[in-house]
Amino acid sequence: MRILVVDVSVDDRRSIIDILKSIDHFEVTPAGSAQEAYDLLGIGKETIPQIQLDLIVLDMELSPPGGLAVCRIIKESNHLKDIPIIILAGDQGVDSLASAFSLGAIDYVRKPVEKMDLLTRVHSGLRLKEEMDIRKAREQELLEVTKKLASANQILRRMAFLDGLTGIANRRFFDEIFQKEWRRAARSQSTIALILIDIDFFKSFNDRYGHQAGDDCLKQVAKALESSLKRPGDHAIRYGGEEFAVLLAEEISLEGTRKVAETLRANVEALGLTHDGNPVHGHVTISVGVALARPEEGLSPQSLVTQADKALYEAKHQGRNRIVIASGLSTSF
Repeated sequence: MRILVVDVSVDDRRSIIDILKSIDHFEVTPAGSAQEAYDLLGIGKETIPQIQLDLIVLDMELSPPGGLAVCRIIKESNHLKDIPIIILAGDQGVDSLASAFSLGAIDYVRKPVEKMDLLTRVHSGLRLKEEMDIRKAREQELLEVTKKLASANQILRRMAFLDGLTGIANRRFFDEIFQKEWRRAARSQSTIALILIDIDFFKSFNDRYGHQAGDDCLKQVAKALESSLKRPGDHAIRYGGEEFAVLLAEEISLEGTRKVAETLRANVEALGLTHDGNPVHGHVTISVGVALARPEEGLSPQSLVTQADKALYEAKHQGRNRIVIASGLSTSF
């Protein structure tokens, strides 16, 4: 245990140090003035010394700025505020004890110092410091556990929003983010676009090549869709089965949306995945339905989904491997 003794009197200082070392062999550091104490404690310095201090014994009658001022300055220092302070009070200093306690001192010893009185109060102060250290360690441990739990919960939440097969966002993510982005677009009077995608003749692909090949196909298509998106507000989502969705939540024009949709279609086709069950193209292709809206009164999020779904149906009806843009939403572009 390390104790700092701050007393202007050389004799008093020596007497206190002798008492503290007589039985418990405390490591005692003396200081004869406020400035000497400040220097030892790193008060007023840019670099704080690595001092392991457990208790301060402080003379109330310390020459200017006075023991009360020194007590206050120590307690206002962030790296020292938890160190217990015991006040040394002569007859003239007893009246100031209430002020010392209000500033953070925990106890006092009357001068002239009696051995057992000093040792009893020092031991009490050191027990308090030990309890405070244990509490702080537990609080820190609890804080670390809380951080780890928060991080784990964040990971679990992200996992809950990811499709287990393809690794992109899942339908649950879509259901949550779509409502939020619709409301945001309504507040900011910006556009929101939804692109629905279906892998052409996917049932035939599964029947012909097997479910493992089908899963590999879904993974590659998902990766191609996700890598086609460049803006942070755009999301590729596995909508269900062989269906995917792309949500363009940031402001975008109808022509810009069409270009994104074409990039999605072209990048999937460029994969060159053999699909003999696709009678026209002989490789994996997608059909794409596009809907764009600027949310306004009377227009619901479901209306955007419905229009995108109708456009997707029309793309498949027209021969697949194509884009159809919905018409009929009340929009102003």
